[in-house]
Amino acid sequence: MKTPPIRRERARLPAAERRRQIIEVTTRLIAERGFWGLSMQDVADGCALTVPGLLHHVGSKDNLLVAVLEHRDETDTRTLAAELGVAAEELWGEGPGVTLRQVCSALVRRNAAQPEIVRLFAVLEAESLAPGHPAYRYFKLRQRRTLEMLSRIAPGSGEAARWALAGQVIAMMDGLQIQWLRDRAAIDLVESWEAAADRLFAGR
Repeated sequence: MKTPPIRRERARLPAAERRRQIIEVTTRLIAERGFWGLSMQDVADGCALTVPGLLHHVGSKDNLLVAVLEHRDETDTRTLAAELGVAAEELWGEGPGVTLRQVCSALVRRNAAQPEIVRLFAVLEAESLAPGHPAYRYFKLRQRRTLEMLSRIAPGSGEAARWALAGQVIAMMDGLQIQWLRDRAAIDLVESWEAAADRLFAGR
């Protein structure tokens, strides 16, 4: 029996709403399949669009990937700031701000509640180690930017020491998240992070 064709929506969504829908569908598909397994046809089907209609909104598959990554970073910043009760710019030392440990603990709690998003970033970050990957430059710049932001609010008086601590924090957080994604039933991400943080921040 022939499978009936997917029906496309006739209603036109506002541009911002359509873009949000596209990003949400793409995020889910990449988390399931990785970037190389992502089909623009599947994204279009998930949004009840044709592929040309999808490309009208995003331009290209590479543009879509970067849009997904940037959207996640922006969403995390807003959510963390709200949870910590500060303005977004105060997360990174532009005011009274918060401590590095507070920011990291809040981020781990948020990540523990969204395993599919964490898996998305873990998959893409690993894939993008290949220089030809469309997110290669994005993750390279993101790593540098993250180190700069974390070192800005890290405890300590010396720039080198703060930078080193920021690197250790990122390494520990990323490593724990990989272990957690592989065996979520056996590992409590929040408890594991707090135990590690006790050591990382001891005496600081």
